[in-house]
Amino acid sequence: MKAEAKDKVNEKINSTKKWKIIILIILLIILIFASIFTYRVIKNGGGMQGIVATTLGHNELTLKNLKPIDFLIIGISGSEEDYKLADTIMLCSYDPKIQQASLLSIPRDTYVGKNKNKASASYKINAVYQNGKNIDGMVKNIEKIIGRTINNYIVVDTNALIELVDAIGGVEFNVPIDMKYDDITQDLHIDLKAGYQKLNGQQAEWLVRFRHNNNPASTYSTEYGQQDIGRMRTQREFIQATLKQTLKPENIFNLTQIAEILYKNITTNMTFDIIKDYIPYAVNFDANSLKTEVLPGIPEMVNGVAIYSIDEKETKKIVEKLYEIEQETNKVIDNKIEE
Repeated sequence: MKAEAKDKVNEKINSTKKWKIIILIILLIILIFASIFTYRVIKNGGGMQGIVATTLGHNELTLKNLKPIDFLIIGISGSEEDYKLADTIMLCSYDPKIQQASLLSIPRDTYVGKNKNKASASYKINAVYQNGKNIDGMVKNIEKIIGRTINNYIVVDTNALIELVDAIGGVEFNVPIDMKYDDITQDLHIDLKAGYQKLNGQQAEWLVRFRHNNNPASTYSTEYGQQDIGRMRTQREFIQATLKQTLKPENIFNLTQIAEILYKNITTNMTFDIIKDYIPYAVNFDANSLKTEVLPGIPEMVNGVAIYSIDEKETKKIVEKLYEIEQETNKVIDNKIEE
């Protein structure tokens, strides 16, 4: 009996030793993988950028090989699903190597016809959109205006803005003037007071769609930029404020919800393989460094139609200002990486 008891004790001891060895091996494997992951995180820039980059399978060469990306943003709105207007048109550029981005607003009344003396509403850039049936034509017209190739576009429904702002807990913004406007045909009723405040999704939509009050003469000040010029300035500044709020560390936990919102309300020719390469570096982007401009020109009434006539000479200067510095900086950075 004593021998049997002794055998059982020895068996228990051996079993315990085996489990300790197994646990030790598992811990060692975890430690090795954690060390490798940590090493890769550091090589990918460390911090949140490094974590996201490593999770997506990036290495230290990924950033080196990334080129600046341009994409046209078309913001659409309308109460009917089968008829949406291109209210917002912006050209965005992002360079992950130097963490530089720019927004160029393009007035929706920009005239793209050959002879403005025979102007008609169908030759405005927003009319070229044709409810999503001629995005390629819209892209080609803007390429001609700015003298650059645009390979990517993103069409964003207003609902995306409403849901995104609500998902991140609202956006603090200084509303420039009192806004009171009603359009029964679009079921649009804007009612905002001037001043610094936290805007919810619905109020954010009112803000970016506002051009003038019920009395058309009551609009943004001349210094700020009247009508569409003022609206585009507000849109650019609100995008900056929204970026600051979205890129806060606490909103990292809302990324799944944000991704779902964008998936539902965005149409794009960009694949996930392209987008995922830029995501880790966008996490570190400082919204305060966003460069913003508006396409130079003048609003006119021609042939009974309100159009925006482009100043080609000034447009060339603006485009150079937004992009040439990036190209020169990239040459320097690429040389340093090679060294």
